Amino acid sequence: MIQVEYSAHHLVVLPVLLPLATAALMLMLGEGRRGLKSVINLASTALGLAVAVLLLLRAAEQAPSAFGIYLPGNWPVPFGIVLVADRLSALMAVLTGAIGLATLLYALARWQHAGVYFHVLFQLQLMGLYGAFLTADLFNLFVFFEVLLAASYGLLLHGGGLARVRAGLHYIAINLAASLLFLIGVAVLYGVTGTLNMADIAHKLPLVPESDRGLLHAGAAILAIAFLAKAALWPLNAWLPPAYAAASAPVAALFAILTKVGVYAVLRLWTLCFPADAGASASFGGEVLVWGGLATLAFGAIGMLASQQLARLAGFSVIASSGTLIAAVGFDDPALSGGALFYLASSTLAGCALFLLVELLERSREVEVGPEEVDAGGDALPAFIDAEPPQGTNLDDDERALTGRAIPAALAFLGVTFTVCAMVVAGLPPLSGFVAKLAMLSALLELRSAPAWTLFALLIVSGLLGATALMRIGIRHFWAGIERPSPRLRVAETLPIAGLLVAAVAMVAHGERALVYTRATAEALHEPGLYIKAVMDARPVQAPGSGR
Repeated sequence: MIQVEYSAHHLVVLPVLLPLATAALMLMLGEGRRGLKSVINLASTALGLAVAVLLLLRAAEQAPSAFGIYLPGNWPVPFGIVLVADRLSALMAVLTGAIGLATLLYALARWQHAGVYFHVLFQLQLMGLYGAFLTADLFNLFVFFEVLLAASYGLLLHGGGLARVRAGLHYIAINLAASLLFLIGVAVLYGVTGTLNMADIAHKLPLVPESDRGLLHAGAAILAIAFLAKAALWPLNAWLPPAYAAASAPVAALFAILTKVGVYAVLRLWTLCFPADAGASASFGGEVLVWGGLATLAFGAIGMLASQQLARLAGFSVIASSGTLIAAVGFDDPALSGGALFYLASSTLAGCALFLLVELLERSREVEVGPEEVDAGGDALPAFIDAEPPQGTNLDDDERALTGRAIPAALAFLGVTFTVCAMVVAGLPPLSGFVAKLAMLSALLELRSAPAWTLFALLIVSGLLGATALMRIGIRHFWAGIERPSPRLRVAETLPIAGLLVAAVAMVAHGERALVYTRATAEALHEPGLYIKAVMDARPVQAPGSGR
C-alpha cells in the first residue's frame, strides 16, 4: 500500500533533478564567475539536504511498510523507471546531503579555486549518490553508479599533482573493471529473470527453474563482486588508502560515503532477493559476506595501526567500517542490522570529519616544523587559480597570502575536535561509535555462533587498535612546547568539522529515537515482501478526465 500522498511524491525525484539542473546551470555560466557558482552550489546542496530530511521525517512518521513511490516516466511497473524512498534510502540521502554540505563549505574556503569544474563535478557526484540510493531498478543503479564514478574521477584529480594522477589511474582502472562486472552481472540476471526491476526480480526468483539456478547464482555473485569492490572488501581494497590519501581534503571527505554505496547495494539486493525463506537460494553468499567482512575489518584495523600518515589512517578506518557493515549484513539478523545501520551513520560522519581534519592538522605542523619536513613524500598543494591575493588579505614577509587567520584557541579547537573524532572512530564511550558497537555487541551475544564470537572479538580489538593508532597521531601533533605558534584556520574550514561532530553527538543525545529508526529500518529490510508489494502495486497517474 502506498501511504505517501500524491503531492509529496515529487519530493522523491527532487534530490536527483536538483543537482542535475544545478550542474547544467553552472556549465552554462562558463569557466569564470566562481563567486556566483559558489552561492548556487551552496543553495542547491542545502536544499537537497532539506528535501532528504523531509523524506526521512515522513518515513519515520509512517509504519515500516511506508514507501514513497515515484514513476518519472509514468510507465507501469516493471517497464518504467521507479524511484523509491523508504527508511533506508531516506537515511542514506540525509547522510549524502550532510556530507555534501560539510565538504562544500570546507571547499569554499580554498579548494574550489584549484580547478575550473569543481562545482559542476560536485553536483554530478551528489546526483549520482542520490540516484543510487533512490532507484529501484538495476539498470538505473548502473547509470547512477557511472555518473558518481565519472564525477569522482574528476574530483580525485582536482588540484593536480603526481600523487593524485598516479592514485587516480589506479582508482579509475579498478572502478572500470568493477563497472564491467556490474554490467555482466546485470545482463545475466536479466537473461534469467527477464526484468531489471529489483522488486520484480525478487518476485520472480521463486519461479526460476532449477536448471537456471546456477546461472542465477553466478549472475548474483558477479554483481556482488562489483559492489564489494566499491565497498572496499578485502582483498579488493588495495586502491583505497593511496587514492583517498592523495585526494584533496574536501574530496576525500566526500568519498567517505562512496564505500557506503557498495554496502547499501549489497544490503538492499541481498535482503530483497535472498531472504531466509527463499528456498534453494536462501541466504546465498551469506558466509562469504560474513568472513569477507571479518577479514576486511581485521585488515583495516591493522592498517590503522601501521599507518604513519593521518590521511592513510583515515583511509584504513573507512575500510574497517566497511568490513564491520558487510560482516553484520551477512548474519541476516534484524537486531544486528539495526545496530549496523546506526554504526553506518556514525562512521560516515566521523570519517568525513577525520578527512577534513587531516589538512588542518598538517597545516598546524607546518607552523612548527616548516612545510618541507611535513610534505616530505607527500603531494604538494596545487597552484590555485586565484594566485593574486585580493586586496586587504593578510600577507607574510614574502608578500604571500597567509592561509587563514590565527583565530583564538585554534590549537584547542583542533585538539578537541580530533579527540572527539578519534573517540567516535574507535568506538569509545560515550559517543555514537560506542552506542553503535554496543548495539551490535548485544545482538551478537544472542547469535551464539563461531562467526558471531569472532565479530564480537574483532569489534573490541579493532576499537583498541584504532584508539592506539589515533592516540599516537594525536601525541605527534599536539605534544608541543608552550611557545608553539598558533595555527591559522579559516572559519569556513572549522564550521563543517564542528557541525559533523555535533551531529555525531546528537546521535547520542537522541540515541533511543535513532536506534528505534534504524531497528525499524532493519525489520523492514528483512521483510522484503513489503517492499515488493509496494513497488509492484504502484500505478501510473491517470490523466485528468481520462475516466479510467
